[in-house]
Amino acid sequence: MNSQQGISRRALLGAAGGAAAAGLVGGVGIGKASTETPEPVATSGGGLVPFYGAHQAGIGTAAQDRLHFAAIDVLPGASRADLVDLLRQWTDAAAAMTAGDVIGGPGESQNLDAPPSDTGEARGLDPAKLTMTIGFGPSLFERAGTDRFGLADRQPALLRPLPAFADDELDPDRSGGDIAIQACSDDPQVAVHAVRNLVRLAHGVANVRYSQLGFGRTSSTTSAQVTPRNMLGFKDGTNNLRSDDAAAMDKHVWVQRGDERGARAWIAGGSYLVARRIRMHIETWDRDTLGDQETVIGRQKLSGAPFGSDDEFAALDFAAKGPDGELRTDPRAHVPLAHPSHNGGATMLRRGYSFVDGSDELGRLDAGLFFLSYQRDPQTFITVQQHLAGKQNDLLNEYIQHVSSGLWAVPPGVRRPGHFWGQALFA
Repeated sequence: MNSQQGISRRALLGAAGGAAAAGLVGGVGIGKASTETPEPVATSGGGLVPFYGAHQAGIGTAAQDRLHFAAIDVLPGASRADLVDLLRQWTDAAAAMTAGDVIGGPGESQNLDAPPSDTGEARGLDPAKLTMTIGFGPSLFERAGTDRFGLADRQPALLRPLPAFADDELDPDRSGGDIAIQACSDDPQVAVHAVRNLVRLAHGVANVRYSQLGFGRTSSTTSAQVTPRNMLGFKDGTNNLRSDDAAAMDKHVWVQRGDERGARAWIAGGSYLVARRIRMHIETWDRDTLGDQETVIGRQKLSGAPFGSDDEFAALDFAAKGPDGELRTDPRAHVPLAHPSHNGGATMLRRGYSFVDGSDELGRLDAGLFFLSYQRDPQTFITVQQHLAGKQNDLLNEYIQHVSSGLWAVPPGVRRPGHFWGQALFA
């Protein structure tokens, strides 16, 4: 940020308060103008994450504390031109919001006879490292055998619906979706505002299929971050891939040139996003003994260290035995079953969030993990989940329930102003 970093560009809002705004996102025009005085931004020190670049922000970005995720379906009757126009509007709006601007910019109209171009609840707030990331689901390319937008020949070969896994209890209304929107920020209101405004811009073209709020990141995505704890009280993501390891990101997260060819090559520089809503049986877990909890996870609860060590980051030795000659770590514990060494080296970048969505009819918390992972090949996730799925495998499955699922192809980043999300897909 420059020497004016203490002042958001929102502070320029009033400069053209009475000017016409035809052509701005939202389509507001000339009318009666208010004399609203722009309010100063609150400086939390959260700062800005660049929107433009080779890769979309929100993947390799250091994981923020809050999430608003939405799966979007394009409406029947919407055309390819409608979809492209929507993506253009979304890109402009996302670039503005992540930069700390209101949608419509400094020349935002104050026309009292038209809806405002920005819903306004983030005015005066620091963007708090807001990132916005989108992905395209299999149904965008083909639904029920119909190529709705002339994209079927551009569907990546790896973008296919995830297979069924043992013990899945998926809600079809909360799974899948043509487009995924992930907004992350250290301020929950900023994240909600970001998705709300994209949804508003989609009126008449697309609707929300489902959405999810998340708090408390459940993984460290850079070496500078401390390991957080999940709703089970355990440190989560100790051995997660770190985004500041560029070689590992290229190997495991970013789609490389040559992975897809011809009309499908647009995905190079992108990734694949998996989302799974995993409800935890909190009350059952809370009544279990500490010893049982540690056995189920495969680490010590307080320190996060492997058994027999005090260091969270000590090397994992699943063959280590205790004084009684028994294995220190149960082979059916979650940690060994999910570890790359037991999955042919399968490695993904996890950046999920905890959630609590009130209580059910029996007074039990509707809480758990909204799992998000990015990988170069969806088979990475499939391999690990097939190893974990089923109560006969992972001991943790007694305490969790997978209720929502989706896979999306994440396009590369927007290189410069004037370009839009997924532009190469429509070239």
